[in-house]
Amino acid sequence: MLKVSEPAARKAMELMREEGLNPESAFLRVGVKSGGCSGLSYDMTFVADAKDGDQLFEDQGVRVLVEKKSLLYLLGTTLEYSGGLNGKGFAFSNPNATRTCGCGESFAV
Repeated sequence: MLKVSEPAARKAMELMREEGLNPESAFLRVGVKSGGCSGLSYDMTFVADAKDGDQLFEDQGVRVLVEKKSLLYLLGTTLEYSGGLNGKGFAFSNPNATRTCGCGESFAV
């Protein structure tokens, strides 16, 4: 399961609306790709439609899609959001990561 914190859900819905998408029918696609200083990096985008094989999670009113190849890396992960003067935006709290980089955008398992 992939979880979404309340602040992350609010920000995701706000950004969906800014992109002209309806948060009740659109999705947040989260994935993992090769790259970054720790080997793997997170990928996020808003989409209107799901693809075959996508796993759907819903938390805090946000519908999250994860493709099969990314699912094992993301199980148990919580998407967080921190704003404000020292805020860094979206961040992943991933229990599967054995190492992360300083910016928090890449990880290793």
